[in-house]
Amino acid sequence: MSVILLRVLPDIATRSIHHLSTHTRSLFHLNRIILQPVLRKSFCAVSASTTEPVVSNLPTTSKEQRQQSVPGSVHETPTLEWVNRNGLCGELSEKDVGREVRLCGWVALHRGHGGLTFINLRDHSGIVQVTTLPNEFPEAHSMVNDLRLEYVVSIQGVVRLRPSDSVNKNMKTGMIEVTAEQVHVLNSVKAKLPFLVTSADDAKDSIKEEIRLRYRCLDLRRPQMSSNIMLRHQVVKLMRRYLEDVHGFVEIETPILSRSTPEGARDYLVPSRVQPGTFYALPQSPQLFKQMLMVSGFDKYYQIARCFRDEDLRADRQPEFTQLDMELAFTPLEDMLTLNEDLIRKVFLDIKGVELPNPFPRLTYAEAMNRYGSDRPDTRFDLELKDVSDIFSNSSFKVFTDALNNGGIIKVLCIPSGAKAFSNTALKKGDIVSEAIKSGAKGLPFLKIQEDGQLEGVPALTSSLDPTKKELFLKRCEAGSGDLILFAVGPASSVNKTLDRLRLYVANMLGLVDQSKHSILWVTDFPMFEWNDSEQRLEALHHPFTAPNPEDMNDLASARALAYDMVYNGVEIGGGSLRIYRRDVQQKVLEIVGISLEQAEAKFGYLLEALDMGAPPHGGIAYGLDRLVMLLSGSSSIRDVIAFPKTTTAQCALTRSPSEVDPQQLRDLSYRLQ
Repeated sequence: MSVILLRVLPDIATRSIHHLSTHTRSLFHLNRIILQPVLRKSFCAVSASTTEPVVSNLPTTSKEQRQQSVPGSVHETPTLEWVNRNGLCGELSEKDVGREVRLCGWVALHRGHGGLTFINLRDHSGIVQVTTLPNEFPEAHSMVNDLRLEYVVSIQGVVRLRPSDSVNKNMKTGMIEVTAEQVHVLNSVKAKLPFLVTSADDAKDSIKEEIRLRYRCLDLRRPQMSSNIMLRHQVVKLMRRYLEDVHGFVEIETPILSRSTPEGARDYLVPSRVQPGTFYALPQSPQLFKQMLMVSGFDKYYQIARCFRDEDLRADRQPEFTQLDMELAFTPLEDMLTLNEDLIRKVFLDIKGVELPNPFPRLTYAEAMNRYGSDRPDTRFDLELKDVSDIFSNSSFKVFTDALNNGGIIKVLCIPSGAKAFSNTALKKGDIVSEAIKSGAKGLPFLKIQEDGQLEGVPALTSSLDPTKKELFLKRCEAGSGDLILFAVGPASSVNKTLDRLRLYVANMLGLVDQSKHSILWVTDFPMFEWNDSEQRLEALHHPFTAPNPEDMNDLASARALAYDMVYNGVEIGGGSLRIYRRDVQQKVLEIVGISLEQAEAKFGYLLEALDMGAPPHGGIAYGLDRLVMLLSGSSSIRDVIAFPKTTTAQCALTRSPSEVDPQQLRDLSYRLQ
């Protein structure tokens, strides 16, 4: 009985002994003074064969003492341990030579060479090579031999210079290595790995995205993914510091559970248990709340906001996403643009080392659509569109004249040296005509300019151009021998959509995009409204809270908006506007998009009421943080810069959501499945 008690008492050493009996306390002190060293020795002897010692908080020992330390087993202990490390793998350097370190991380590489065993140990800071000394530390050498990829281990050893023939200049820690003296397995890998973490970034056969998303924890260990997430952190940190410390912005959180509002995408709805039959809506943006914060007197607001939209997905879209949301009071348009230019210039300079222009170039919406067919043009290459409607106004080519008589337009895209790059077969049946059809075009008329200056194409089209019109046409297109001219005919919106798609396709196919360029610009003067053909009504091009240009107040239906989008390399990274801050103007705009006074009061009564209580002139902008980080990292999908993204079917492959729920939960919500 005494033996059992004495073996247990050391485990009580860290607890209070005031509640123990006098007899037990005597035994406790006797154990500590007389028998504890013996028991420790006995306990360690057992540990040598059954488990391994705890490496955490080991005192500094001599080389001889470390040689006599109790070795561990490759089988991890059936307990939980929190090991104290004193170094990071990726931060060791030649300055640390001779230093005894304890590192923790994952086994990233395992190999043997010349009787020695090497592993690459990886933690969040990087990778360091660990080697073994079989003669001096045979136990550690044996344990390292038994390690497998992605084992979680703690390694204690000494930093030394690598032999000259083993230096790896491509590795940050390539000048040094750590000689393992004690190895402790914190956790092993019991499941077969779906892919190798170390080789995943440069593997010849890329891993299927569904596999990566299913095993996201493993995927995030990959250097590229880890780098993307850290880049995202750096961008957010920089934005916060700049807005708060330089411009005095205040970060304020707005509600996640709010009410559904019209316009925009579909809402994600959340049923209320407390108020049966009613629903919250997850915010598509904090738009109305940030405007009311301006009414509340907060001069400069921002937040890193979570937003939700139930819409079809694509590479740069997610059902839940993050944006940098900003709103400012008493800030004219020019000041708003200048502040945002300064912010983005700092982000690109500090994160990428790229100096963006000062000021940013600007295009009006009309200019962008006329020249590029898009309100987010990629200006890293030329290929501007040309309107040739007037040249074919009285053409004998019936396809063109019919389109013009029906209110359509004719625009062209001239491709330098395109006559040889695209065969007639490719233009009639190949990928390029497929791209045009995907955009909604019924066909793709084209002309080739031969070396002698003659036009090659549909005879009815070539013959419709007499010498005078031909000369004018070629001059307008800035075309010469060997060039290819593509036509789009019909309503302006469909023509621009087709040629915008073809412009991007051709530029990428022919390698015309200068990947080293950083094209950033503002697009301004958007129309307030656009026509919704399916619903036969006007709808807000941005949102119905955007202020109209004061010059256009007499005809709001055709007014220009005080809106602005920031475009980088053909991708919209941010957009905003000055806001309507008077109730009478807001009600007129809502009426134009089909929202009656009664409906406006029911849906936006709280905003209209706030506008009547002394709302200041204000405006703002929101940046798609996921999209911006995607571009800064060079990734092709925002899923690569989000820790736990959804798939293209709006599912989480890791947690398998959305999922069915317990029927009782539905009954609590007064919800019944049909």
